[in-house]
Amino acid sequence: DSYVEPAESASRKIINRFSKYPLDVAASEERGKNPFPKDWRMHAFFMDALPILNERVPVQSRLREIHAYEDIIERIESAHQPVTLLFTGPLTDLAKALEVAPHITQKIERLVWMGGTFLERGNVEEPEHDGTAEWNAFWDPEAVETVFNSDIAIDMVALESTNQVPLTLDVRQMWADERHYPGVDFLGVSYAAVPPLTHFQTNSTYFLWDVLTTAYIGKPELVKKEKVKASVDTKGPSQGRTYLDEIHGREIQVINHVERDAFFQYITDLAKKVGTDL
Repeated sequence: DSYVEPAESASRKIINRFSKYPLDVAASEERGKNPFPKDWRMHAFFMDALPILNERVPVQSRLREIHAYEDIIERIESAHQPVTLLFTGPLTDLAKALEVAPHITQKIERLVWMGGTFLERGNVEEPEHDGTAEWNAFWDPEAVETVFNSDIAIDMVALESTNQVPLTLDVRQMWADERHYPGVDFLGVSYAAVPPLTHFQTNSTYFLWDVLTTAYIGKPELVKKEKVKASVDTKGPSQGRTYLDEIHGREIQVINHVERDAFFQYITDLAKKVGTDL
């Protein structure tokens, strides 16, 4: 949901500033059917300009010269053990990788994807859409269908769980109280540009969608999940809608509950451990 150039730059700066080992970045040139709102995409420029990310530190992350989908194929093919894929955005690059190199599914243990919902209302409020979809699925519904048609095991971190971890004033205050930790200060400043949940939810309320999905891999006991069979609509006013489909659907483990307080404590504790050795 970003402009590519500032997003890849900020990503590499985050790795350079906080990671203890090198991680290269591959940029995507894929285009979605339904682009994210401009205001969301602009946030990458804010992140790229943060002073804490522009301190002079050793370079540990470089931009790869291949496309993101090619990077996916290369890394899976060279892996010595089954790979867990973490996707916190649209599935377009994975779908492209599967079309180019379908054999890679043999080395994929599972896909953990932040996307989709089985609620009556999603988080898409766009003209000519009925509001039933989640944004990552809506961005490229055909990509979701391609991945659903594969034999990859899928853990879906849906809105059912991410709606339980909104950015609230008490979370902001917790980070402010511990901003003497560089990692916690980075959290607080990064989220200062987005509106918190105060009295009621709006279309602008910010939830920790991607962070919850990532934290689930690090600490699975933070969530509860259940097996369902699901399909996706790819056309019309419901495009991007994921729905329960016992007859034709594919099996998915959907994460539908999160231990909120434990989640925020977990990510804050992790933030306290980074960025203190400069």
